[in-house]
Formats: sequence, structure tokens, C-alpha cells
Amino acid sequence: MTQLELIRAMKREVGRGLSQAYLSQIESGSRPHLTQATRDLLAKFFRVYPGFLVDDPEGYSPSLQSNLRTSDAKIDRWLYAGVERFPSDPDLSEALLKIAEVPDSRQALLLLAEILRTPGLADRLSEVLKPTATTEPIGTPQLSATQSSGQPPPPLLQA
Repeated sequence: MTQLELIRAMKREVGRGLSQAYLSQIESGSRPHLTQATRDLLAKFFRVYPGFLVDDPEGYSPSLQSNLRTSDAKIDRWLYAGVERFPSDPDLSEALLKIAEVPDSRQALLLLAEILRTPGLADRLSEVLKPTATTEPIGTPQLSATQSSGQPPPPLLQA
């Protein structure tokens, strides 16, 4: 893919792109540091975690990461994979992407679990945040314990 093809594809798929000169600087290495906005744009287009696009700082060792940070990166990869897996459901893809983009996606998912555990809270939040949304209860499972969607459950994340 040429630089111009890449720029056109970015504009078509994510709604914005980079200049050919800026992309050339990135490719040649004359622009070693990306802005946060550029890194986020490239990560969104290539569907990778933004940290994938940068080198580790000098002296960095993976052993310096906490287990929670490593776990959060795994969760983010899982969420990004979910975005790619459900392209026919843009609302779900957008929700998964939004969770992956918060600084602590693990905490965001734990918060969602607490909201769903609290009787009536998910329904009330839905009424307040999206008043025109469907009135089906959110906190109530749509399938009974003996029914199935026909799909196997997703694999569990391993920390």
C-alpha cells in the first residue's frame, strides 16, 4: 500500500488522515515521536493497541509493569478483537472501543458489573442517558438458564 493509498483509506475508514509529508517522516524515522492524536488515529485505523505503535523507553523491562497493567493490556486487546468480531453491530463495536480507550478498561468493566448487579440501576441509567432507547429491561437476562444463543460462551481472560 502506498502512502497515498494509506491516507485515502484512513480518511474513508476513520474520517480523517495524515498528510503525505507527515506519514513520510514517520516511515523514514525522521519523526521519531508521534503525537497522542496521531498515535490514536493510527491505532484506530490499524486496529491495534496505541502502545503497539511506540518503542519501549531505554531501560524499560516488562518486569517493571504491575500485574494489573499487564492485565489491562490483555483486556484492551480482547476488547479491540471484539470490535473486529462484530462489525455488523456498530453500537456494540463502538461500546467495546470506548471501553478499550479509557485509561483503565479493567476498572470500567468492573464498574459495569457493579451497575448490572444493582437491581434497577442499569434500567434507570438507560432511561436517563438514552431516553428514546428500547424499554426492555437491561439488567434482566433475555435467556433463561436452559436457553442458549447457540454460540459458545467467550473464552475467559487469563490474568
